[in-house]
Amino acid sequence: MTFSWPIRVYYEDTDSGGVVYYANYLKYLERARTEYLRHLGFEQDQLINTHNILFAVRHVQLDYHKPARFNELLEVRSDVIECKKASLLFEQRVYRVDDDALLCSGQVKIACLLADTF
Repeated sequence: MTFSWPIRVYYEDTDSGGVVYYANYLKYLERARTEYLRHLGFEQDQLINTHNILFAVRHVQLDYHKPARFNELLEVRSDVIECKKASLLFEQRVYRVDDDALLCSGQVKIACLLADTF
């Protein structure tokens, strides 16, 4: 199941050339993963408080294909492609809505940790 989440590019997301600063794509991917989990019924604060579980990024691999610019509407598409005992592997892609151009793609591995001991 592919989960999609809209993102608007704000001025603060861009560099002096009006292009999304590369590190901000990580923020977009994080928001989409959080909303994906929320959509599935998992609130991260409740996981910590009730089950002493938190998620941490273990590994990121990204490719940048085309630039996004100020005020564009983007869509982050996320899929869980691997689910193990203590980790999830997400495949995530960022598209520009107007022309469905692929802007950024990659995989993010999330580790499941005990909140009190990491």
